[in-house]
Amino acid sequence: MTDSKDVDAYIAALPPDRRKVMERLRKVMTEAAPEADEGISYKMPALRMNGRFFMSYDAFKDHYSVFPMTYTMNLELGDEIAPHAKGKGTLQFKASEPLPEDLIRRIVQIRVKEVRSQS
Repeated sequence: MTDSKDVDAYIAALPPDRRKVMERLRKVMTEAAPEADEGISYKMPALRMNGRFFMSYDAFKDHYSVFPMTYTMNLELGDEIAPHAKGKGTLQFKASEPLPEDLIRRIVQIRVKEVRSQS
């Protein structure tokens, strides 16, 4: 895993219309997991905790994605994340809509608990 300077460079290289939302997404995710280390994994910004990958996120033309979506997230957040569940383990947030910061914060917090319970 590389360091946060690589995430800075990654976000700086994005088109301006995606950069601002990615900066906000990054802030929400890192605030929800302050003990996490940032870097690049699978060619996208990612977070690691205790040396272990646990979340990543990226910007696409029409949406922003957060990985992974887990069974526990489905159990705890149910209908709230259902509209964002796409494919296996992916949450997508439409670029045309405001970023649901509180929901993303809770998603990250659930993932942090999952990782801690597996340590």
